[in-house]
Amino acid sequence: MKRLFAFFALFLTTMLFSKADALNVGDPAPRLTVTTETGKPLDLGEVYSKGYTLIYFYPKANTSGCTAQGCSLRDAYEVLTKRGVTVIGSSTDTPEAQRAFKEEYRFPFTLVADTDKALMKAFGQTGIMGFSTRQAFLIDPQGKVVWRDTSASTKEQANDVLKALDSLGAKG
Repeated sequence: MKRLFAFFALFLTTMLFSKADALNVGDPAPRLTVTTETGKPLDLGEVYSKGYTLIYFYPKANTSGCTAQGCSLRDAYEVLTKRGVTVIGSSTDTPEAQRAFKEEYRFPFTLVADTDKALMKAFGQTGIMGFSTRQAFLIDPQGKVVWRDTSASTKEQANDVLKALDSLGAKG
């Protein structure tokens, strides 16, 4: 029982006092090469230069909140792409799990298999028990973070991004 209590005390202390700083608006976005659901590399720097990029993080594929978040973006995908946004989802799931998640819910966008947590850490996430936390970052074509949502919504994620684009004056 003492060990269990010690574990929870350590866990809570870690969660309360060891937060990494999330990227702030105006910060340069990490230019990493990541692995997609296909197992192929994707150079984020190249993606950024093509227009706005939304990188959204979710804890685990095929869970209710993560599915709702992805479906929100899927359902608004046409509007988002007309506004010049490339959508990229990321979790610590394997490429196989990401591919199955994408296929099951017909996501038209790329999913990153961040198994080494490099993307998660580069965006300032400490995660919770090895999983990324639900956050979203909008990056402009110059590679700067122009909007962030550190408590990203599930069902309203797409609407939140569209509102951010409106506030930035981003036309599509």
